[in-house]
Amino acid sequence: MKGKAIVLIGYMGCGKTTVSKILAEKTGRLLLDTDERIEHEQGMSISRIFEEKGEQAFRQMETELLEQLVNTGFDGILSCGGGMPLKEENRRLMKDAGTVVYLKADAEAIATRLKDDESRPLLRGLDYAEKVKKIRDMLASRERSYEAAADQVTDTAGMSSAEVASCILACIHI
Repeated sequence: MKGKAIVLIGYMGCGKTTVSKILAEKTGRLLLDTDERIEHEQGMSISRIFEEKGEQAFRQMETELLEQLVNTGFDGILSCGGGMPLKEENRRLMKDAGTVVYLKADAEAIATRLKDDESRPLLRGLDYAEKVKKIRDMLASRERSYEAAADQVTDTAGMSSAEVASCILACIHI
């Protein structure tokens, strides 16, 4: 049976964190950010987890967290890390958790949002043009996984975070 959570996926900088906060406020549901939870449980930043334990170990932590949430019937707002939908097992678990919404944004919009953010290990040290290229390449490689995971795709172009949240709520009838 499908869970009742609202699961937000998409590339870093697409608005998952901001939109999830608005959804939690509008619905009165608990908000869980998977990256924040993993950082808390590990006692270190995602960047440090990547450096010290590797990306594969981090991806396994994501899967274990999703399994825990599905098994406990989490029914809140779940903001997922950008790489979480890449594993087929994670896509299945997200769908089991609830309605999966892919927040879609183009490379230029994402690069602009992240232009001064050095906390993202995959984009650290790149100038704007390099970020756009890297984001465009990563979006192309991830698009199929994001779409396979999604029950709903919401293109965030030209929309405020509040408009995106309202669109999601209208589409999933909550």
